[in-house]
Amino acid sequence: MKRLLLAASLLFNTALAHAELNIVIDEGVTGALPIAVVPFKSDGRLPVDVTEVIKADLERSGLFEALSEDRMLARPSRPEDVQFQNWRTADVDNLVIGEVTRVNGGGYNIRFHLMDVYRGKQVIGYDVPATQNGLRSGAHRVADFVFQALTGQRGVFNTRIAYITANGEIGQRRYELIVADADGHDPRAIVRSAEPLMSPAWAPDRRKMAYVAFDDGESAIFVHELRSGVARELVRKPGINGAPAWSPDGKKIAAALSFSGNPEIYIIDVETGAERQVTNSSAIDTEPTWSPDGKKIAFTSDRGGQPQIYELDLASGDVRRLTYDGRSNARAQYAPDGESLVLVNLDQQGYRIGVLELDSRQMRILSKGPLDESPSFAPNGGVIMYARSGGQLATATTDGRVRQSLSQQGTVREPAWSPYLN
Repeated sequence: MKRLLLAASLLFNTALAHAELNIVIDEGVTGALPIAVVPFKSDGRLPVDVTEVIKADLERSGLFEALSEDRMLARPSRPEDVQFQNWRTADVDNLVIGEVTRVNGGGYNIRFHLMDVYRGKQVIGYDVPATQNGLRSGAHRVADFVFQALTGQRGVFNTRIAYITANGEIGQRRYELIVADADGHDPRAIVRSAEPLMSPAWAPDRRKMAYVAFDDGESAIFVHELRSGVARELVRKPGINGAPAWSPDGKKIAAALSFSGNPEIYIIDVETGAERQVTNSSAIDTEPTWSPDGKKIAFTSDRGGQPQIYELDLASGDVRRLTYDGRSNARAQYAPDGESLVLVNLDQQGYRIGVLELDSRQMRILSKGPLDESPSFAPNGGVIMYARSGGQLATATTDGRVRQSLSQQGTVREPAWSPYLN
């Protein structure tokens, strides 16, 4: 294990940069909302093209179609300079204008305005501060504001994703745990190993990550401080140590452990390492996920013959089966509002990603299969990222209207979408 810890420590200190994910919109909505993002005024050359980041975020959502710069008749940066007729002529519904200024002591201020072209008035306007190295993040925040103002749903452009990559021939394969911006920018390897890495899970505060690593074929669950790069072994028991899932308060981790002879769900205190068994079945119980209120844990179990999703009430200990559609269901995750589960459904068309509404028990299939896996909700509950055959990642909105592919060289799998920072 010392080898693995050394590798992890070195990698955190060096934070190796990697190729960005290539994002392609496979399906967007018909009649995407026309919008213009006018080049932001600045008092000098900026390290990040703020306008392009905002424009790319909005277009990548599949809900907006941005006006090309060569069709803009003017480039206003203040509301009083906007000639709305010019933009009506260009068939633009909304207009984003603004400017970036440097502030004393370093850093920037991004002032932006979202204008309703046909009503001829401002919708929102804010100052968004950004640190010296945080200008790109500031641009993502502007896109989040615009997205929410026009769709009613909070944006997820200023979030991050984690995923596992595998490169090389069998016997020489290298595994890396990568953290990147939600748009695939700035990918960094935070752990690298010659043995598989699995199940990355963000802590609720987005400052730590749990994952499974192997050493000489033995598994262990680690908790990683992302800022310091310090990795701590949380649990290493004989047999399986897998599928870590953080409690909503970040104090506990649910995981599947088999040291007692059969895979069961345990709750582990992150501070002390003390463990408590919460399922007891002759079947395989694995892949726990916490409800947002922390009162229930859903998990995969084959206690009915085939893998299905069950829900444990932590107060009473009662367990109920949640899924009946298809041949089997696995790898569930609660939506941020707790009203639905995303999961992997197996039927005649293979393994596909579905959303189960918990009140109605209606299943909605979102992906095309046949080997889709590892779904993860975006923190706004509106988008799901998953892995599919061919070593690619993909996203789908929960209404199925917008789909994207995310790829890079080698195999990419097990995506995990970060929570909001605040």
